Formats: sequence, C-alpha cells, structure tokens
Amino acid sequence: MTTIINVNGRITPAKDAVVSVLDHGFLYGEGIYEVVRTYGHKPFLFDRHMERLRRSAAFLSLPLPLSDTEFWTRVRETADVFFAQQDATDDVYVRLLVTRGVGEMNYNPAACPCPTVVVIVKPFTPLDAEIYAKGVRAALVPVLRNHPGSVSPLIKSNNLLNNALAAQEAYRRGAFEGIMRNYRNEISEGSISNIFVVKDGSVSTPPLDAGLLAGITRGFVLELGPAAGIEIREATLHDDDLLNADESFLTSSTQEIVPIVQVDDRPIGTGRPGPVTRALQAAYKTRLWQILG
Repeated sequence: MTTIINVNGRITPAKDAVVSVLDHGFLYGEGIYEVVRTYGHKPFLFDRHMERLRRSAAFLSLPLPLSDTEFWTRVRETADVFFAQQDATDDVYVRLLVTRGVGEMNYNPAACPCPTVVVIVKPFTPLDAEIYAKGVRAALVPVLRNHPGSVSPLIKSNNLLNNALAAQEAYRRGAFEGIMRNYRNEISEGSISNIFVVKDGSVSTPPLDAGLLAGITRGFVLELGPAAGIEIREATLHDDDLLNADESFLTSSTQEIVPIVQVDDRPIGTGRPGPVTRALQAAYKTRLWQILG
C-alpha cells in the first residue's frame, strides 16, 4: 500500500513529497519526531507523545508552529487520505517530524523563521506473533549511548546516527536489538527500545540519568506494574544484572513488550518468556483497550 506524506500541509504519495535540501533538518539534523501507532484506527497515547515532542523542542529552542489540536488535525487529515485512496482497514504507523526549517547555511536559529512539519502515514506491520511467544535475542554492543552533556538522549531527535550504529552492530551479530551502555558502563537502553530486567519477581529499568529516552511505553509499563501487583522500579543496571536476570524485556510504542530470552550467547533465565513478562503483556493489552474504549 502507498505511503502518504504531508509536508507543511501538502498531502501527496511518498514519491511526490519534497523537503528542501536547505532545510536544517537535512543539513544539520536539527529536528525532532514522534512515532504513534493506531489500534482500531485510534492513536494510542497521542497526548503523551505530544508532551514529549514539546519537551524535545524545548531542548532545541525550536518553536512548534502548531497547537496539539492542530498537530492532531494534520495527522488525521493525512490518515484520511491514506484510507480513502486505499480503502485500507488495517492500522497505521504515523511518524510526526518537526525540523528547524529552510534557511541560510549557518547555525543561527534566526535563519529559519518557519519550521517544517512532516507527517508520514504508512501501513503498520506488526511483529510476528512468535516473537512475543518465544522471545528474541539481544546483543550488548560496544557503541555507547550519547553522553547527556553532548546530544541528550532525552531529545527524540531526527539525528539517529548513534542509534543506527548500535542497531547495525546488533544486526551484524544476528540479534533483534542492540543494548547500549552509557559512558559509566551502565546499561542504558536499546537502539529503538527501553529495557527492563526481572529478578525474584521484581522489575527494574535504568533511570533517566543513565542516559536514555523517556519512552512512552516505558512510562506506561511503570504505571502498569502496581495495578498488576508487580513491583517495578528504576535502578542502575550493569551487564551482570541483565545476564543473570530471571527475565528481561524490551518496550517501544510500535512493538509493545517484547521478551528477551538470550543476550549474545547467554540464555536469560529459562530461555523462554517468563511469567512476569507475560503478566505485563496481558496487563498492557487490557489497559490499552480500556483507554481506547
């Protein structure tokens, strides 16, 4: 099916979408983004994604040109064209991007008075059901997560080279995801996900000061734990905490909760998705549909 793209209000098929090569998002990576998936054509936790978009924009001193309602209108209009042209009934992947915009080739924000807003809508392709049932293999990669004093991982930035290098190393090693450490050699996060470990029934995930993105699904799972009778906390993690865990899992907006059953050549726990991970997967689905109605 055709991907539909909205560039500053102009909606076209992907092949006709154009952003200037003088856009500072292209020239310097000055841009931010959010990814939302739909369930029954309803976007999940869109308000939280918008809150994070605004936090990311503040880090860049990037003025957002639209209100949350206007952003949602632009997303809905783009999705409406997608469904009308294809009579699609499946759910979609939505990527919302804002860049500094077009301007002279310098670093002065004043050179770009009009930010660029792009909405990408394409078919959502879910992971194979076996991945959730059997789990995945992850790899501890040597690529360090950005130091918070350089490009803060709290910014969901279009500049994804750090993540791309980590993911590519994992793929070369035949892994589903690459797990990165920070400059203190602590576990930080995956290239496209946050990570959790389970030990003796208690769940831990690295704190934000470990240098990681405050994932929307990460935050949602932190809320799910108490309601499901599961202790979840933020805690500094090292390699041994992951390798000696009873269970581990990844979280992201598009993939939900994915069990890790092996890290490099080391099985995690029994080498199968564990009961705590499964309980959180079930709680996630239940709460999701409660929210969406």
